[in-house]
Amino acid sequence: MGKKAVFPLLLSVLLLFSIGMLMVFNTTSAEVIDANLGGNTYHAFFKQVSFALFSALFAVAITVCGWQQVMKYIPLIYFITLVLLVLVFIPGIGGQVNGAYRWIRIAGFSFQPSELMKLAMPLYFIELFTAESSFTIKRFYKIAALFSFPLLLIFLEPDNGTVFIILLAMMALVFLCRVPLRYWLLPLASALFIGAVFAWQMPHVKRRVAVYLHPEKDIYGKGHQPYQAKIATGSGQLYGKGFGKSLQKLNYLPEARSDYIAAIFAEEFGFLGVLFIILLYVTLAISGFFIALRADCLKSFLVVSIIIFLITIQAFLNLGVVSGLLPSKGTNLPFFSQGGSSLWVNTAALMLVYSIAKKPKRHRDTQEEGII
Repeated sequence: MGKKAVFPLLLSVLLLFSIGMLMVFNTTSAEVIDANLGGNTYHAFFKQVSFALFSALFAVAITVCGWQQVMKYIPLIYFITLVLLVLVFIPGIGGQVNGAYRWIRIAGFSFQPSELMKLAMPLYFIELFTAESSFTIKRFYKIAALFSFPLLLIFLEPDNGTVFIILLAMMALVFLCRVPLRYWLLPLASALFIGAVFAWQMPHVKRRVAVYLHPEKDIYGKGHQPYQAKIATGSGQLYGKGFGKSLQKLNYLPEARSDYIAAIFAEEFGFLGVLFIILLYVTLAISGFFIALRADCLKSFLVVSIIIFLITIQAFLNLGVVSGLLPSKGTNLPFFSQGGSSLWVNTAALMLVYSIAKKPKRHRDTQEEGII
């Protein structure tokens, strides 16, 4: 069943990316024409194509090397990503956008290290967890201390949404690894409480909560995006206005090509169109579930499980924000929104799953059966 699940997995991702490409072109070309910017209406489309080609190189490399070889270099990848997180704060290297330091910009190339850390940290934990037969509370706290520094850096960027996603992934991972609750529940609750206290002292966090509860009270400020997203989503009704007929993409809804692209899709294709997108993500999740069950060892089981969790939880959070169910978190819609860093990392992660799915299932030893 593991190999059979590969086709629906790849097909769902291909459809998501193809529809996303159409929506990126549809949205950005309308912005250029409406604002009379005089720019190339194909610029964003070709940019996303270049991201896809670069991602394809990652995919080929991972497929050739195999997932075991990639996992050997995960510690190195983790520490390189940690260095990159420090570099975002250095003037001339780090790029500031809307008051946040999240990007590294060198020679016209930009990259968001926190996107890679979403994947590197859970995979590094898997490598550490499976390296030894015994996993003591002392060792767990050492690992937790090791992981606290990058989380602090991402929090200071600030990028609270990414911190939240990483914490969710790590919670899912320790649950799958059956790490005793006494190891992690109290420290995590304490960290969340302290983080919440510090976050509440940050003005932008208070504004986001207020905007989430009452976006109409700041309609020309922070409430503009969520309010316009609700208009776009609701005006699509059941069948949508039709492809290319969105009004909100005409510079009414900022960031329409990235975080809020699902709102434009909902306006043009309606509730049924959004259901189709959700179905594709559900297909991706179920396919990944079967691949994980057919994995040939504990490590591969954990790798597939956490990758599928990361992709689907980000899709859930993005669609929740667009629909107004959740406060804004700045989370892309995987394989759908415009964004190079997200596409590269998600493609690399997907190829790890593909590499694992190609291998036949072998009987797990007694210790691994007991853990899983």
